This record gives sequence, structure tokens and C-alpha cells, in this order.
Amino acid sequence: MSWDISDAVTQAKSVPAVYYLALNPPRGCRRLGLSPGKSNLRDEYHQRYSQGVPGDRVDESGLPAWRVKALFAYPIKSCAGMELEVADLVSTGLAYDRQFCFAEYVIPANRNSTNNNNSDSDDPKKKPHWDFRTLRDGRFSRMTLIKPEIWVPDPAASGYAADLEEVKSRGVMIVRYPRVPPQGIWRMPVQLGIRLGLVASEASFRVPLFPLAEDIDRGLYPSLPVRIWKDFPKSFNYIHHIPQSLRDFLAPEASSTAERRTLALFRVNPQHHREIFRCAPSTEEVGFQTVTGFADAYPLHILSLASVHDVAARCAADIPRLTARRFRANLIIQGPAAFAEDAWKRIRVGSQAAGLEIYTVCRTLRCRLPNVDPDTGIRHRSEPDRTMKSYRRIDPGDPTNACLGMQAVPAVQESTIRVNDAVTVLETGEHYYIKMLAPGETIPGEH
Repeated sequence: MSWDISDAVTQAKSVPAVYYLALNPPRGCRRLGLSPGKSNLRDEYHQRYSQGVPGDRVDESGLPAWRVKALFAYPIKSCAGMELEVADLVSTGLAYDRQFCFAEYVIPANRNSTNNNNSDSDDPKKKPHWDFRTLRDGRFSRMTLIKPEIWVPDPAASGYAADLEEVKSRGVMIVRYPRVPPQGIWRMPVQLGIRLGLVASEASFRVPLFPLAEDIDRGLYPSLPVRIWKDFPKSFNYIHHIPQSLRDFLAPEASSTAERRTLALFRVNPQHHREIFRCAPSTEEVGFQTVTGFADAYPLHILSLASVHDVAARCAADIPRLTARRFRANLIIQGPAAFAEDAWKRIRVGSQAAGLEIYTVCRTLRCRLPNVDPDTGIRHRSEPDRTMKSYRRIDPGDPTNACLGMQAVPAVQESTIRVNDAVTVLETGEHYYIKMLAPGETIPGEH
């Protein structure tokens, strides 16, 4: 079945917004993650996390001094995180992490449609294409206020049945976001209704975690290339699920052509994972090819709480409470001294007998994404980017950008990670960041 963007836009405009009632919980499913209002980072600003302690200690609670403080998965790239107590590990990283992303349909302004022999004809970026969007894009700072929920089938859940669509799709993602009152005569009544609690302050919609085979066959979820940095993995287009109220929320005062581009939600196609080579362990070393979904580069991102405290102390005048959540890591670690992780090469998470070995393959190079407050969606004009660049441009592979945290590749494709798992350093050494390569590019000096 052929696919046309105009048909998709027509479908998208017909999706109704949910105004007065919250969506009922998906049938036969349970919600993953901590209960609303609970967090293992509730005390993250305490000064005890500023100083490192020896890795072989046990604290007053009887737990390892170096341990996993908090776990986060980010189902939609650049949207709010889902905090977990226990996380399953899959080939792309934590289960459900960065499996969806928003993208816009871009038609290059200087595209020469009449000359198929020009030098740009083979460059996919110079052709109309879907281009991913993140908090790095100034127009999309509000993405951090979009809250995905993952609901998975559970035989113990109310109404469970094997033939339910929610079960056959291996679960449901509910997407919640602040409601934007409509323009026109209904604007003031809706605003008043929100203030009085008569109208839900959030709008929401839901999508299947995996599209059903029959829906793929009839063209409802076309598998199309979407640009993620220099990659163009084929991914399932969920555009027909997006209600107009979400577009209004992300671009409430859109006026320019760029701000009126068609917006879609994409889901990773498991048949088209992105293969990762630079800095990652070889297939011969671990027994499999490292892959990822819509994460920037690697399956896992690790962050030390003491390192965040060090940065926070230096920009406290501008940001009095710099949360670790700004840096969007999967594993937040307590115990090591600030920046001790810069030299980690291999670590173990969990017990000596049954722990998960992880390769810490390179430092995390930082852009201005952490300048966005995850609780308000407001972008600070310069911090913490300016502070980090003043003293954290430490990697010889990219001396222009600051570093904070480590990118990582698990030594196995399936495992489990829990809050309070011990963290043990197995190997240290030097790191040299290798910049992202386009398909066909090679590392200088290698053939």
C-alpha cells in the first residue's frame, strides 16, 4: 500500500482531543514505574551526596556505599522520564527507553527538484524527509512536559484476556500533556473549567506499544526513514494517533513555515535498529553487535550524583536547585567522588556472583539540552552549559564541548537492574571520544 503525507495529515486532524474525561486505564494492563509523587531522587540535593566515599563501604542502612540511586527510562525521546525501581535490560538498553520520538517532515528550502544529477542527489538530508526533534530545538522546550506512561499486559489485572488489543500489542503507551484552551468563544469557559477542576488540566491519547501485524499490512503504520543525527533508520509512523491538541501545545503560536511543519510520532522498528561501532566493544569481544533505538548514541547513560553536585555548586546563583533529571541519564549513581567515572572502562552493577558487567565506552558530550528545566519547560539562557564548558571540556576527542556522565554498553543483551544494586569498578583507563559517523564514513586512520 502506498503512503502519502497528505493522507496522513488528514487522518491526524480527525483525531479528537480528550477534554472532559481522563482516559480509562488500558484493559488487562498494569502501569510501570513508581507511583506519582514518589521518587528515589527526593533527597538528591542533600550535601551527603557531594562527597565521595570508599567503594568498599556499607552505609548506615546496610547498603553498598556505591550503588544505583535511581533508574529512568524515557519512552519518548526528550519527553518526561519514567522512574523505575526495577528495569529490564534489552538489546537497545533499558526496556521502553527511547523507543519513540517526535519528528517533522522537512522539505529543504534550496532543493533542486529538476536536477537529479546534482551533487546533493544522494544526500538524504537534501531531500524531503522526517527529521527528529528534541529539547535541543528551541521551539520544542515544552516536550519535557509531555508525560508518557507505559502499561504492560498483566494476567492479574482487571479484565485481562489474551484477545484484547491492549494485550496483543504487548501493551499501551498513554501520552499526557498540559491542555491548551481552544481559540474562540470556548477559550474562556475552558480556562474557567480548568481552574475550577471541572475540565481536566491534561489532555491525553494512547498508542499501542507495538503495532499489530494486520495494521502494518494494511498500511496504518508505514515503516519510513527518520533522521536521527546521521542515521536514517526505518521506523513505524504513528502520525494518525496525534491529536491537534498536542500540536497546539507544542507550537501554541506557530507562525513561520518551519513552525507549521507536519509533526509525527515514530516508533522504533525492531528490524531496523541502529548499529553502533565507534567506541563500543567489538562483536568478537561481547558476542553481539551493539545496537540502539532513538537514544543519541549508546544503549545506556550513567551519571554520578556527586558530579551533578559539583556542577550545581558552580552555577547555584543562576539555578539554585539543579536536578540530576536535567541530564536525562538511565542510571544515577551515588557514592563515587565527583567525576571519578571519567576514567571508568568497565563496571559491574549488582552482586559479584550475578551482577551485570557494563562497558563504559566514552564520556557524554553535552549540548544545551540540560538548560531546559524538566519541571517547567523553561530554557535558561546559558546555564548549566556555560559553567560546564568553563571547566569540563576534558576529552581530547572533542575539546569544544563539556563532558558529564558516561555512555555505556552492557556486556549482555538481557538482564535486570535494580535500585540499590552495588556498583563496582572493574577497570579504569583513558577515553577518547570518536565523533559520530555517517553510514559509509570511517574513523581516520582505519580502513
